[in-house]
Amino acid sequence: MPIGKITALRVQANDSQRVNVFIAGEYAIGISLSTLAREKLFVGKEVDEESWERLAVTERHDQTLNAALRLLEQRPRSVAELRQRLQRKEHEPHAIDAAIERLSDLGMIDDVAFSRYWVDNRQAFRPRGAVAIRNELQRKGVRRDVIDAVSNDPERAEVDEAAQALELARKALHKYAKAPDRANFQRRLGGFLMRRGYTYDTIGPIVDLLWKESRQDDTSME
Repeated sequence: MPIGKITALRVQANDSQRVNVFIAGEYAIGISLSTLAREKLFVGKEVDEESWERLAVTERHDQTLNAALRLLEQRPRSVAELRQRLQRKEHEPHAIDAAIERLSDLGMIDDVAFSRYWVDNRQAFRPRGAVAIRNELQRKGVRRDVIDAVSNDPERAEVDEAAQALELARKALHKYAKAPDRANFQRRLGGFLMRRGYTYDTIGPIVDLLWKESRQDDTSME
C-alpha cells in the first residue's frame, strides 16, 4: 500500500475525467475527478494507511456508481435488475449497496416508475397481455405489491385488452389463415396469443371471429 506525500496529479491521456495519482514519485492509483474532489487531494498532501484505504474505497464506489449510470443510460431498470447486472460485473457488495442508495435518493431508480415505463412500453411497441407483463416484471425482481399497485392504478389509461389482442392477431393472421381445419387454426393462433400473455377468455372469441373471416375470404375467392 503506497503511503507518503502526493508528488503529482496527472490527467490521463485517454480520459480527461480521470487522474493518475503519484505518491513519493511513483504511480499509485488512477481515480475519477469526483474521487479527487471528495478526498480533497492535492500535490503535497500526505497519504497514510487510513487515508489510502478511504481513497481506495471511495474510488471503488465511484466506479460502481458510474457503471450503474451507464446501465441506466441504456434504459430504465428495476432495483433488482440493476443489482444483478452490477454483481455480474463483479463490483463489491458494499459498493453496489452505496450506488443503489445514491441513485434511489436521486430518484433515478424507482420500481414503481420502472413498472409504469415497462407497461407503457409494452402496450405501445410490443403488446402483451396482463399475465405476460406481470410475469416479466416479476422476473425483473419487482415486488408483487408494486406490480399490483401499477396494474390497478385508476389514473392510468385502461387498456382494452381484447381489442389489443385482436389487432395483434390480425397482424399475424397471414401465418395461420391457411390452416387445414379449425382445430389446427385454433391451436396455432391461440398458442400465438397465449404466449403473449392473453387469457383463454380473450383468445376464444378472437379465434372464432378470425376463423370465420378466413373461411369467408376463401369462399369469396372461389
